[in-house]
Amino acid sequence: MTKFCGKIGFAVQEEKAPGYWEPSITEQLYKGDLIRNRKRLQTTNQLNDNISISNEISILADPYAQYNFHSIVYVEFMGVKWKVTSVDVQYPRLVLELGGIYNE
Repeated sequence: MTKFCGKIGFAVQEEKAPGYWEPSITEQLYKGDLIRNRKRLQTTNQLNDNISISNEISILADPYAQYNFHSIVYVEFMGVKWKVTSVDVQYPRLVLELGGIYNE
C-alpha cells in the first residue's frame, strides 16, 4: 500500500466582526495510506475534458480531524489541491474520497 503525506484543508467559520462570520481555510499536515489510485476524464462541451480522480486516502485522524471532519474541503495530493467528495469515519481513521480539482 502506498503511503500518503500531505496537507488537508478545513473550511472553518471565523467571526470577523460581531455577527459577521466568514469561512477561512486552515491547513493541517496528515499521514496515511493511498487506498485507491484512479483517474477519469469527464466529457464536457468545452474544448478539453475535465480531469477528475477517484482516489481514496485513509488518514490517521487526530482529535482536530475527528471533530472537524465535516469541514474538510480539499487534500493536496501530487502538488494539486483536490476536492474531497466524501468522508467515511472509521475511527481512528478517516477515509477521504477525492474528486475534481479544487478551485479557491
